[in-house]
Amino acid sequence: MSSTARRAAESRPEEPQEQPRPWPPGASTEPTMSIGAVLAALQPEFPAVRISKLRFLEEQGLVSPSRSGSGYRMYSQADVERLRFALTAQRDSFLPLRVIRDQLEDLDAGRPVESVPGTRVVARDGELVRPRPSARVRAQEIADLTGVSLAEIEEIAEAGLIAADARGRYPGRAVDVVQHAAALARQGISPRHLRTVRTAAERQADTIEQVVAPVRAQRSGAGRERAAARAQELGELYGRLHAELLRAAVDDLG
Repeated sequence: MSSTARRAAESRPEEPQEQPRPWPPGASTEPTMSIGAVLAALQPEFPAVRISKLRFLEEQGLVSPSRSGSGYRMYSQADVERLRFALTAQRDSFLPLRVIRDQLEDLDAGRPVESVPGTRVVARDGELVRPRPSARVRAQEIADLTGVSLAEIEEIAEAGLIAADARGRYPGRAVDVVQHAAALARQGISPRHLRTVRTAAERQADTIEQVVAPVRAQRSGAGRERAAARAQELGELYGRLHAELLRAAVDDLG
């Protein structure tokens, strides 16, 4: 190439490189949905989500809704899918928001998202593998199912959230307890801070026992079955009440 041709080529303005579209591809970025419409779209899958949660996820940089001429937030279908991604990651994998934000940035840049240690889900035929509540499992089995280290499981046990029998085995329900406790630990709430939760659960169980004791005292298998079913029902109601009271208390924080 002659010097004249080289200078002409160098003087041409560089063509702007096309920027990758924000994830997810194919989703409309047209801001057509109010925050109320977004809430209505997400609540069937995430019943606990509130407008305050959507605003918080915006503050954390997971979505950037547009603003109408009147200053109201307006969301696109792409925004809704990003919110769904974040809420699913929190619910199913207990990921911290900083990790979810990093994952979305990777997806925006077209980079693959790798699995995060400690959030592994063991599945069989699409179903999460969990032992029966009545089963007995070793600490290593809990670690394999949850991705939580043995040291963390020991700390959770020392806090009294799970208890091993004489052979060092835990009830099957310990898998869920460990998973939830580890998720809270990643958010800065250590197992020792959860002892009050355990104490409250034990007191509620005592109240339930007082209610079902007369039924259990009946000298028949049917009476014991009715007592067990009644106890389960009351336990579920206690759990739902606690969840709603906690949500209301958290809403008041905002």
